[in-house]
Amino acid sequence: MTYAVPIRPQPVVPVEGSDRLFPVRRILCVGRNYAAHRREMGGDDRDPPFFFSKPADAVVLPGQDVPYPSATSDLHHEIELVVAIGEGGSIFGFAVGVDLTRRDLQNGFKAKGQPWDAAKGFDASAPISAIVPFAGTIPQGRIALSVNGEIRQQAQVADMIWSVEEIIAEAGKLWSLEAGDLIYTGTPEGVAALRRGDSVAGEVEGVGTIAFKVV
Repeated sequence: MTYAVPIRPQPVVPVEGSDRLFPVRRILCVGRNYAAHRREMGGDDRDPPFFFSKPADAVVLPGQDVPYPSATSDLHHEIELVVAIGEGGSIFGFAVGVDLTRRDLQNGFKAKGQPWDAAKGFDASAPISAIVPFAGTIPQGRIALSVNGEIRQQAQVADMIWSVEEIIAEAGKLWSLEAGDLIYTGTPEGVAALRRGDSVAGEVEGVGTIAFKVV
């Protein structure tokens, strides 16, 4: 068998404390999963979680810069706890992620009832830390993001409207979750714009940190 075009490299994320790599199958994201963020985005309810996706190769690995994307003048940061799915749909581990969003495009799509793909699933839109293997405890502590040393987002993972277990259960009704899937679980309030030259740092207590520069 021959291929008509070259095969692209498999996107991978490092596993903390080892030389293992986690092959990324797909990225699912949960929208509006913190009450305060839901209110700042124009809602206040507990509907079932809704999902959107990013391509696997949207991941930006630890230590890499993030290029400012084309077709936007309003790039926003959204710090998130990321769940890495293992065999049989189990939890393999957790990471710190940032869901980058072309907010101006998203607002335009929402106003017209159009899908968000270009606003959410663009190149380099999913920075992520190394994955910490699951040790039996789901993170519930502080989640925060700062830009140029100024804190913009800060909450507790326990503030999520839908818990990690509920998110996995709901996603499992829509897809067959498989090893290699990543789920970005939603962001707290305080999302705001990024500019070229900004230094971004985030953390999830008990999981780790993330840092990158927008170039």
